[in-house]
Amino acid sequence: MTSDPFFHPVSGFELPRFAGVPSFMRLPVVQPDHDRFGDVNVGILGVPWDSGTTNRPGPRHGPRQLRDASTMIRAQHPVSGLRPFEVLNVADLGDVGPNPADIMDSMDRITAFYGGLVAQGITPLTAGGDHLTSLPILRALAKDGPLGMVHFDSHTDLYHSYFGGTMYTHGTPFRRAVEEGLLDPKRVVMIGIRGTMYDTEDRDFAKSVGIRVIPIEEFHDRGPADVMAEACEIAGTGKTYVSYDIDFVDPTFAPGTGTPEVGGPNSYQALQVVRMLEGVNIVGADLVEVSPPFDTSGGTAFLGVSIMFELLCKIVEARR
Repeated sequence: MTSDPFFHPVSGFELPRFAGVPSFMRLPVVQPDHDRFGDVNVGILGVPWDSGTTNRPGPRHGPRQLRDASTMIRAQHPVSGLRPFEVLNVADLGDVGPNPADIMDSMDRITAFYGGLVAQGITPLTAGGDHLTSLPILRALAKDGPLGMVHFDSHTDLYHSYFGGTMYTHGTPFRRAVEEGLLDPKRVVMIGIRGTMYDTEDRDFAKSVGIRVIPIEEFHDRGPADVMAEACEIAGTGKTYVSYDIDFVDPTFAPGTGTPEVGGPNSYQALQVVRMLEGVNIVGADLVEVSPPFDTSGGTAFLGVSIMFELLCKIVEARR
Protein backbone atom coordinates (compact mmCIF):
# COMPACT_ATOMS: atom_id res chain seq x y z
CA MET A 1 0.00 0.00 0.00
CA THR A 2 1.35 3.43 -0.95
CA SER A 3 0.06 6.76 0.31
CA ASP A 4 -1.08 9.74 -1.76
CA PRO A 5 1.67 12.43 -1.95
CA PHE A 6 -0.94 14.99 -0.86
CA PHE A 7 -0.68 13.48 2.62
CA HIS A 8 3.10 13.63 2.92
CA PRO A 9 4.45 16.02 5.59
CA VAL A 10 6.40 19.13 4.70
CA SER A 11 10.13 18.40 4.90
CA GLY A 12 12.47 20.49 6.98
CA PHE A 13 14.62 20.67 3.84
CA GLU A 14 11.76 22.51 2.07
CA LEU A 15 10.58 24.82 4.85
CA PRO A 16 12.43 25.37 8.15
CA ARG A 17 10.74 23.69 11.09
CA PHE A 18 10.25 26.98 12.88
CA ALA A 19 8.35 28.41 9.90
CA GLY A 20 4.82 27.94 8.62
CA VAL A 21 1.54 27.23 10.40
CA PRO A 22 2.06 24.26 12.76
CA SER A 23 0.07 21.08 12.22
CA PHE A 24 0.61 17.64 13.70
CA MET A 25 3.88 16.35 12.24
CA ARG A 26 3.62 18.99 9.45
CA LEU A 27 0.79 17.07 7.80
CA PRO A 28 -2.06 18.63 5.82
CA VAL A 29 -5.06 19.72 7.89
CA VAL A 30 -8.07 17.78 6.61
CA GLN A 31 -11.23 18.46 8.60
CA PRO A 32 -14.56 16.70 7.93
CA ASP A 33 -15.69 19.32 5.40
CA HIS A 34 -12.47 18.99 3.36
CA ASP A 35 -12.81 17.31 -0.04
CA ARG A 36 -9.99 14.88 0.83
CA PHE A 37 -11.48 13.75 4.16
CA GLY A 38 -12.71 10.51 2.60
CA ASP A 39 -9.16 9.58 1.63
CA VAL A 40 -7.71 9.71 5.17
CA ASN A 41 -6.60 6.39 6.72
CA VAL A 42 -5.18 7.64 10.02
CA GLY A 43 -6.23 10.91 11.63
CA ILE A 44 -4.22 12.76 14.27
CA LEU A 45 -6.40 15.13 16.24
CA GLY A 46 -6.57 17.13 19.44
CA VAL A 47 -9.11 17.15 22.24
CA PRO A 48 -8.29 20.35 24.18
CA TRP A 49 -10.33 19.56 27.27
CA ASP A 50 -9.53 19.07 30.95
CA SER A 51 -12.86 19.39 32.75
CA GLY A 52 -12.24 16.00 34.37
CA THR A 53 -9.16 17.30 36.19
CA THR A 54 -9.46 17.31 39.98
CA ASN A 55 -6.19 18.98 41.02
CA ARG A 56 -3.80 20.83 38.69
CA PRO A 57 -5.50 21.90 35.43
CA GLY A 58 -3.77 22.59 32.13
CA PRO A 59 -4.10 19.64 29.68
CA ARG A 60 -6.66 21.64 27.69
CA HIS A 61 -3.61 23.48 26.37
CA GLY A 62 -1.80 20.23 25.53
CA PRO A 63 -2.82 19.77 21.89
CA ARG A 64 -1.59 23.22 20.89
CA GLN A 65 1.84 22.71 22.48
CA LEU A 66 2.04 19.16 21.12
CA ARG A 67 1.30 20.40 17.59
CA ASP A 68 4.06 22.96 17.84
CA ALA A 69 6.56 20.42 19.20
CA SER A 70 5.60 17.90 16.52
CA THR A 71 7.17 20.00 13.77
CA MET A 72 10.42 18.30 14.85
CA ILE A 73 9.12 14.84 13.88
CA ARG A 74 10.71 13.56 10.69
CA ALA A 75 9.51 10.99 8.17
CA GLN A 76 11.40 7.81 9.10
CA HIS A 77 11.51 5.65 12.21
CA PRO A 78 15.13 5.45 13.44
CA VAL A 79 15.08 1.72 14.27
CA SER A 80 12.56 -0.03 12.03
CA GLY A 81 13.12 2.24 9.05
CA LEU A 82 9.36 2.52 8.60
CA ARG A 83 8.20 5.63 6.72
CA PRO A 84 4.57 5.71 7.91
CA PHE A 85 3.49 8.72 5.83
CA GLU A 86 4.41 6.84 2.66
CA VAL A 87 2.34 3.78 3.61
CA LEU A 88 -1.00 5.29 4.65
CA ASN A 89 -2.74 8.62 4.20
CA VAL A 90 -2.24 10.44 7.50
CA ALA A 91 -3.66 13.89 8.22
CA ASP A 92 -4.20 16.40 11.00
CA LEU A 93 -7.97 16.43 11.57
CA GLY A 94 -7.97 19.54 13.74
CA ASP A 95 -9.51 19.65 17.22
CA VAL A 96 -12.79 18.43 18.65
CA GLY A 97 -14.41 21.53 20.11
CA PRO A 98 -15.45 20.82 23.73
CA ASN A 99 -17.91 22.66 25.94
CA PRO A 100 -15.63 23.67 28.85
CA ALA A 101 -18.67 24.40 31.03
CA ASP A 102 -20.40 21.02 30.60
CA ILE A 103 -18.73 17.61 30.96
CA MET A 104 -21.64 15.58 29.62
CA ASP A 105 -22.10 17.77 26.56
CA SER A 106 -18.37 17.65 25.85
CA MET A 107 -18.35 13.86 26.01
CA ASP A 108 -21.32 13.72 23.61
CA ARG A 109 -19.48 16.02 21.21
CA ILE A 110 -16.34 13.90 21.36
CA THR A 111 -18.23 10.63 20.84
CA ALA A 112 -20.12 12.09 17.89
CA PHE A 113 -16.92 13.32 16.24
CA TYR A 114 -15.19 9.97 16.64
CA GLY A 115 -18.30 8.18 15.45
CA GLY A 116 -17.82 10.03 12.17
CA LEU A 117 -14.24 8.79 11.99
CA VAL A 118 -15.32 5.20 12.62
CA ALA A 119 -17.96 5.48 9.89
CA GLN A 120 -15.26 6.72 7.51
CA GLY A 121 -12.81 3.95 8.45
CA ILE A 122 -10.30 6.40 9.93
CA THR A 123 -8.06 5.18 12.77
CA PRO A 124 -7.69 7.98 15.37
CA LEU A 125 -4.52 9.00 17.16
CA THR A 126 -5.48 11.55 19.81
CA ALA A 127 -3.63 14.27 21.69
CA GLY A 128 -5.44 15.10 24.93
CA GLY A 129 -6.74 16.56 27.11
CA ASP A 130 -7.06 14.91 30.48
CA HIS A 131 -7.66 11.19 30.79
CA LEU A 132 -11.44 11.43 30.92
CA THR A 133 -11.08 12.11 27.17
CA SER A 134 -10.56 8.38 26.60
CA LEU A 135 -14.09 7.47 27.73
CA PRO A 136 -16.09 9.23 24.99
CA ILE A 137 -13.57 8.02 22.41
CA LEU A 138 -14.08 4.44 23.56
CA ARG A 139 -17.84 4.92 23.30
CA ALA A 140 -17.41 5.55 19.60
CA LEU A 141 -14.77 2.89 18.90
CA ALA A 142 -16.47 0.07 20.83
CA LYS A 143 -19.86 0.30 19.11
CA ASP A 144 -19.51 -3.25 17.78
CA GLY A 145 -18.18 -4.85 20.94
CA PRO A 146 -15.70 -4.40 23.79
CA LEU A 147 -12.06 -3.67 23.08
CA GLY A 148 -8.88 -4.76 24.75
CA MET A 149 -6.60 -2.04 26.10
CA VAL A 150 -2.92 -1.52 26.81
CA HIS A 151 -2.73 1.33 29.32
CA PHE A 152 0.49 3.12 30.30
CA ASP A 153 0.02 5.26 33.40
CA SER A 154 0.95 5.93 37.00
CA HIS A 155 -2.71 5.51 37.97
CA THR A 156 -5.36 2.92 37.14
CA ASP A 157 -8.14 5.50 36.62
CA LEU A 158 -10.51 2.83 37.95
CA TYR A 159 -12.05 4.72 40.85
CA HIS A 160 -15.81 4.56 41.25
CA SER A 161 -16.32 8.27 41.96
CA TYR A 162 -14.83 11.39 43.49
CA PHE A 163 -16.15 13.75 46.16
CA GLY A 164 -19.03 11.56 47.23
CA GLY A 165 -20.57 10.76 43.86
CA THR A 166 -18.95 12.63 40.96
CA MET A 167 -18.75 9.85 38.40
CA TYR A 168 -16.83 11.52 35.57
CA THR A 169 -13.27 12.63 36.35
CA HIS A 170 -9.85 11.78 34.98
CA GLY A 171 -9.63 9.15 37.73
CA THR A 172 -12.75 7.21 36.66
CA PRO A 173 -12.81 6.71 32.85
CA PHE A 174 -11.89 3.04 32.75
CA ARG A 175 -14.25 2.10 35.58
CA ARG A 176 -17.04 3.60 33.47
CA ALA A 177 -15.68 1.91 30.32
CA VAL A 178 -15.82 -1.52 31.95
CA GLU A 179 -19.29 -0.87 33.37
CA GLU A 180 -20.55 0.28 29.96
CA GLY A 181 -19.14 -2.79 28.20
CA LEU A 182 -16.62 -0.79 26.18
CA LEU A 183 -13.63 -2.75 27.46
CA ASP A 184 -13.16 -6.48 27.96
CA PRO A 185 -11.43 -6.42 31.35
CA LYS A 186 -9.69 -9.73 30.72
CA ARG A 187 -7.96 -8.10 27.73
CA VAL A 188 -6.88 -5.01 29.65
CA VAL A 189 -3.39 -4.49 31.08
CA MET A 190 -2.26 -1.44 33.06
CA ILE A 191 1.47 -0.82 33.23
CA GLY A 192 3.56 1.40 35.52
CA ILE A 193 1.06 1.94 38.35
CA ARG A 194 2.62 3.63 41.36
CA GLY A 195 2.45 6.41 43.93
CA THR A 196 0.77 6.90 47.28
CA MET A 197 -2.85 5.81 47.42
CA TYR A 198 -6.18 6.88 48.92
CA ASP A 199 -7.03 3.20 49.45
CA THR A 200 -7.11 -0.04 47.43
CA GLU A 201 -10.55 0.42 45.86
CA ASP A 202 -9.22 0.71 42.30
CA ARG A 203 -6.90 -2.28 42.67
CA ASP A 204 -9.69 -4.32 44.26
CA PHE A 205 -11.99 -3.54 41.34
CA ALA A 206 -9.29 -4.50 38.84
CA LYS A 207 -8.79 -7.83 40.56
CA SER A 208 -12.53 -8.50 40.74
CA VAL A 209 -13.04 -8.13 36.97
CA GLY A 210 -9.74 -9.60 35.76
CA ILE A 211 -7.75 -6.50 34.76
CA ARG A 212 -4.01 -7.13 34.93
CA VAL A 213 -2.22 -4.39 36.86
CA ILE A 214 1.59 -4.29 36.58
CA PRO A 215 2.99 -1.96 39.24
CA ILE A 216 6.16 -0.04 38.56
CA GLU A 217 8.18 -2.24 40.93
CA GLU A 218 7.35 -5.28 38.79
CA PHE A 219 8.08 -3.31 35.62
CA HIS A 220 11.56 -2.44 36.83
CA ASP A 221 12.25 -5.92 38.25
CA ARG A 222 11.22 -7.77 35.07
CA GLY A 223 12.28 -5.21 32.48
CA PRO A 224 10.32 -3.74 29.57
CA ALA A 225 10.76 -6.68 27.19
CA ASP A 226 9.29 -9.27 29.54
CA VAL A 227 6.45 -6.99 30.65
CA MET A 228 5.51 -6.03 27.11
CA ALA A 229 5.53 -9.64 25.95
CA GLU A 230 2.88 -10.31 28.59
CA ALA A 231 0.96 -7.19 27.62
CA CYS A 232 0.81 -8.27 23.98
CA GLU A 233 -0.36 -11.72 25.02
CA ILE A 234 -3.15 -10.20 27.13
CA ALA A 235 -4.28 -7.94 24.29
CA GLY A 236 -4.23 -10.86 21.87
CA THR A 237 -5.27 -10.39 18.26
CA GLY A 238 -8.61 -8.70 18.94
CA LYS A 239 -9.28 -5.00 18.51
CA THR A 240 -7.26 -3.04 21.07
CA TYR A 241 -7.00 0.54 22.23
CA VAL A 242 -3.74 2.02 23.54
CA SER A 243 -3.99 4.79 26.13
CA TYR A 244 -0.78 6.53 27.19
CA ASP A 245 -0.78 9.00 30.06
CA ILE A 246 2.41 11.06 29.99
CA ASP A 247 2.68 10.66 33.78
CA PHE A 248 3.69 7.05 33.09
CA VAL A 249 7.11 8.61 32.54
CA ASP A 250 9.19 9.77 35.50
CA PRO A 251 8.70 13.51 36.11
CA THR A 252 12.45 14.05 35.68
CA PHE A 253 11.76 13.50 31.97
CA ALA A 254 8.13 14.67 31.81
CA PRO A 255 7.40 17.31 34.46
CA GLY A 256 4.61 18.91 32.43
CA THR A 257 1.67 16.96 33.80
CA GLY A 258 -0.93 17.47 36.49
CA THR A 259 -0.38 14.38 38.66
CA PRO A 260 3.30 13.39 38.50
CA GLU A 261 4.59 10.32 40.33
CA VAL A 262 8.29 9.66 40.97
CA GLY A 263 10.04 6.37 40.25
CA GLY A 264 8.87 5.91 36.68
CA PRO A 265 10.51 4.90 33.40
CA ASN A 266 13.01 7.12 31.65
CA SER A 267 12.41 8.71 28.25
CA TYR A 268 14.02 5.86 26.32
CA GLN A 269 11.85 3.27 28.08
CA ALA A 270 8.86 5.51 27.31
CA LEU A 271 9.50 4.90 23.60
CA GLN A 272 10.66 1.33 24.03
CA VAL A 273 7.38 0.05 25.48
CA VAL A 274 5.46 1.24 22.41
CA ARG A 275 8.01 -0.29 20.05
CA MET A 276 7.36 -3.60 21.77
CA LEU A 277 3.62 -3.64 20.95
CA GLU A 278 4.22 -6.45 18.49
CA GLY A 279 1.19 -7.92 16.74
CA VAL A 280 -1.34 -5.80 18.63
CA ASN A 281 -4.41 -4.91 16.55
CA ILE A 282 -4.53 -1.20 17.43
CA VAL A 283 -7.80 0.50 16.42
CA GLY A 284 -7.06 3.78 18.19
CA ALA A 285 -4.63 5.38 20.61
CA ASP A 286 -4.22 8.48 22.72
CA LEU A 287 -1.49 10.47 24.48
CA VAL A 288 -3.02 12.45 27.34
CA GLU A 289 -2.30 14.70 30.32
CA VAL A 290 0.43 16.91 28.83
CA SER A 291 0.01 20.16 30.78
CA PRO A 292 2.05 23.04 29.30
CA PRO A 293 1.79 25.34 32.37
CA PHE A 294 4.04 22.91 34.26
CA ASP A 295 6.70 22.69 31.55
CA THR A 296 6.85 25.83 29.46
CA SER A 297 10.17 24.62 27.99
CA GLY A 298 8.18 22.18 25.84
CA GLY A 299 10.33 19.18 26.77
CA THR A 300 7.36 17.16 27.99
CA ALA A 301 5.44 17.96 24.82
CA PHE A 302 8.35 16.88 22.62
CA LEU A 303 8.54 13.57 24.47
CA GLY A 304 4.76 13.32 24.05
CA VAL A 305 4.81 13.75 20.28
CA SER A 306 7.78 11.39 20.03
CA ILE A 307 5.60 8.79 21.75
CA MET A 308 2.77 9.68 19.36
CA PHE A 309 5.06 8.98 16.39
CA GLU A 310 5.86 5.57 17.89
CA LEU A 311 2.11 4.93 18.28
CA LEU A 312 1.51 6.06 14.71
CA CYS A 313 4.07 3.56 13.42
CA LYS A 314 2.34 0.76 15.34
CA ILE A 315 -1.06 1.82 13.98
CA VAL A 316 0.36 1.77 10.45
CA GLU A 317 1.86 -1.69 11.04
CA ALA A 318 -1.50 -2.95 12.36
CA ARG A 319 -3.45 -1.55 9.39
CA ARG A 320 -0.86 -2.78 6.88
